[in-house]
Amino acid sequence: MKTDNAVQSVPFGGRRQSLIEDARKERAGGAGGPPSPGPHGDHPGFETKDERVVLNVVVALSNEKNSGFFKTGKIFETFEAKLLHVESRPARKGKNSPGPGDLEFFIRCEVHGADLDVFINSLRKVADDIRTFPEEKVPWFPRKIKELDRCKLLITKFDPNVDKEHPGFSDPEYRKRRALLSDLAFSYKQGDPLPTVEYTTEEVATWREVYSTLRSIYPSMACRQFLDALQQLERECGYGDDRIPQLREVSAFLKEKTGFQLRPAVGLLSARDFLASLAFRVFQCTQYIRHASTPMHSPEPDCCHELLGHVPMLADKEFAEFSQEIGLASLGASDEDIEKLSTYALSNEPECRPFEPEQTSVQPYQDQTYQPVYFVSESFEDATVKMRKFSAKINRPFSVRYDPFTCSVEVLDQPEKIQHTLGQMKEDLRVLHTALEKLA
Repeated sequence: MKTDNAVQSVPFGGRRQSLIEDARKERAGGAGGPPSPGPHGDHPGFETKDERVVLNVVVALSNEKNSGFFKTGKIFETFEAKLLHVESRPARKGKNSPGPGDLEFFIRCEVHGADLDVFINSLRKVADDIRTFPEEKVPWFPRKIKELDRCKLLITKFDPNVDKEHPGFSDPEYRKRRALLSDLAFSYKQGDPLPTVEYTTEEVATWREVYSTLRSIYPSMACRQFLDALQQLERECGYGDDRIPQLREVSAFLKEKTGFQLRPAVGLLSARDFLASLAFRVFQCTQYIRHASTPMHSPEPDCCHELLGHVPMLADKEFAEFSQEIGLASLGASDEDIEKLSTYALSNEPECRPFEPEQTSVQPYQDQTYQPVYFVSESFEDATVKMRKFSAKINRPFSVRYDPFTCSVEVLDQPEKIQHTLGQMKEDLRVLHTALEKLA
């Protein structure tokens, strides 16, 4: 699209790179997410233990050596191995065809890392065959909504206290104000009332310039869902050019519309923590505003970016579902997959490409002006379908399901959990079937 001079701001001397490159720097700087708080009994493969390792072992015993199972148990006792799961099955056919009654035992256990080699060699002496599979480690992620209190890893490279190119770097009053608002976000705990901010005259003036400029071009640039939500926000949450909306009233509006809620953020979060919040239908939202000298551009997210860029779309049910899909896909994903999930670019240039997550996730971006490429989807439903296919390729040893009743994420890593989920789905289908019968 072409924009007039009113929209163009003073060029910001930023960097030109890709979000993936940024994410790599985050990871190199230790931004891969917080350490695990402790053991998770329902899935021992998560990064929770420093001195002990989780191991999957398949022990093959012939019919003649079935007594070897008891010797195996003695080895577990000797090495103080903790049994996490045991099951037996008929031995698989291989080079040495199993005889009748030959068994394999699948054992998941936890042993001291220093004893691992000796432990395995001891098992080899009493079994016909041993196959080991080290438990794949999975990055910690929140299971309950209250654990989002720990998802506040901050990326400070664009912070005005660090980035010399930030327009507020040389303004001590702006930096002091930012520190005050940051303290509000840092002290917030899930379930607390959202903090309110008394914005200054200068801050409201900056908001006014941004709001009036964007409001004039929304009718020709924004989609129907965005415009509908914006009108509702103007009626119900006081959106306008004379005041900056408070998170508390906007969050209540979203909660009623799509189940999303806002949470105060200190600044630019790590991709992993930001996406994890989306899994719970929580959007991390800053309360500070950009520097007055560059009202039409900010090198980092601010309340203009959040309230005018993201919030209206989160009031749309299909887009809210799409956003949560991305969040759920990120839970326990590798750093490489997090990089891809967090990379989506838009542009003011005429080049448009079909939305394909594989290509979108590696599109370079630059932060001093507008982006060079649009990725276009036919509908939110189409985008969600493609996103689900993309998420299915993420390599993690489990699936997850969000429980809206408890605001928690369930890890589907055991047959019993999957069976329970199917039971819930059957009940939902029964309700729908009854509704259809009444309509008929």
